[in-house]
Amino acid sequence: MTSSLLQSLEVTAPKLEYSLLAPLIIVLTGACIGVLLEAFVPRHRRRDVQTIIAGLSMLAALLSVAFTWAKGTRQVAALGSVVIDGPTLAAWSGLLVFGGMALVLFAERRVGAGQSSFTPMAAAMPGTPLERRASLARTEHTEIYPLLLLAVFGMMLFAGSGDLLTMFVALEIFSLPLYLLSGLARRRRLLSQEAALKYFLLGALSSALFLYGAALLYGYSGSFYFSDIDKAISVGQQSTGMLVAGLGLVTIGLLFKIGAVPFHSWTPDVYTGAPTPVTGFMAVCTKLAAVVALLRVLYAGLGALRWDWQPLIAVIAVLTMLVGAIVAISQSDIKRMLAYSSIAHAGFLLTAVAGASTSGNGLGAAQVGSTGAILFYMAAYGFANIGAFGLVMLVRTAGGEATTLSSWRGLGRKHPLFAATMTLFLLSFAGIPLTGGFVGKLLVFGAAWRGGYAWLVAVAVLASIIAAFFYLRLVVLMYFHEADDEEVVVARPGIQTILVLALAAVATLVLGLYSGPFVKVLTEASGFLR
Repeated sequence: MTSSLLQSLEVTAPKLEYSLLAPLIIVLTGACIGVLLEAFVPRHRRRDVQTIIAGLSMLAALLSVAFTWAKGTRQVAALGSVVIDGPTLAAWSGLLVFGGMALVLFAERRVGAGQSSFTPMAAAMPGTPLERRASLARTEHTEIYPLLLLAVFGMMLFAGSGDLLTMFVALEIFSLPLYLLSGLARRRRLLSQEAALKYFLLGALSSALFLYGAALLYGYSGSFYFSDIDKAISVGQQSTGMLVAGLGLVTIGLLFKIGAVPFHSWTPDVYTGAPTPVTGFMAVCTKLAAVVALLRVLYAGLGALRWDWQPLIAVIAVLTMLVGAIVAISQSDIKRMLAYSSIAHAGFLLTAVAGASTSGNGLGAAQVGSTGAILFYMAAYGFANIGAFGLVMLVRTAGGEATTLSSWRGLGRKHPLFAATMTLFLLSFAGIPLTGGFVGKLLVFGAAWRGGYAWLVAVAVLASIIAAFFYLRLVVLMYFHEADDEEVVVARPGIQTILVLALAAVATLVLGLYSGPFVKVLTEASGFLR
């Protein structure tokens, strides 16, 4: 009887599209190899080996993404859990490029007199003799490289998830490494640990809300897959109470990662306390993965419910833009100012998200236009942001990074090339013509305008004018003020960091002066599979 029962149970191995999933597999394999290296490679050789493994993993994954993109393959893979479509490939490309740039900043040693931005011994109490001895011995946590790869892998899976359960797993995969990385700053250790704890507690709350919302959507539709949820909403045979509650909770979980108001309270503290390379990485890659995931949930899964999430997104966009722009004016720390700048940019992105919600009976071309605009905006914002935080690392005093705005007085006279590069990034943030930020804002505002949100565009323009004040204030400090008595220097970085900063500056200009081909490619790749 037992044998007949076993024969009746046919277990079929799942069919996985390994060629399409290759970028995910490569990055995850690199992370696993990095973990093994921590056990078998001598400590004095780990940093170089870990850096090479991480760099090669992201480069190989990027080449795999380019191959898939060039072939034009678009399909649902891994039994519906991963969707390989245009937005997924664009997000994967951005995550790998910006992750590679962040890797170089992680590995920078020259600006810190041979030491990295990370603590030599996270297990030691800040300021104790044990930590000082570790610092003198120049030990360091090379675990940061596999943690970086794990975060990139989770973000890639998050952006390409085809169902809510996979999206939740990906959310946890990339969140946990970020919690750890945020608490590893070499300087201001207590502030860094406070940032990590706050990020963990609030992140756990947002994850719980996301999971609860996913459960409610499953209760309504009987499925976690976005295509099935969309079909259940179109049929509309059940009460919408559970559906609307699930929509709200899932959206809150995603907006937390984007840093939208009123779910933004973690952003200034974490950006300020985390090591500056980690801050730059989070500010770009977390936002990119989260905004693509939000688009997938709203457009592919809940597009038929647009009349419910449309006013929600529009109101949050207004609050996010105004709070980010206004509060940034009062900041005296440049990392905190850039944190509120990041909040304001999240609001600008949300204008385009809302703008795609009023196109007849479906999303259609409005969805494509908004998605392409958002992807271009994230590209322009990403290069400028990585470059800006890379420059923040270079301004130093004897005690470490000089992040107060007063420390930047007169740098335009003492270090003209440094100040000119920072000015370029600030002008891109402000949306000044001839920069990528200008074209990005033009695209997202145009998407909102075409969607019938003229009033939202008016608010966005007002917020942009307010935001321009604190960007230009830093430019004035660098060029039109004398340096304070405090000894502030601009350290000369290694050649790898110089190349990353040059790439960020050139990309910011190219996206502003020659944006047409990039806009065309991203627009053509902005349709979601269902």
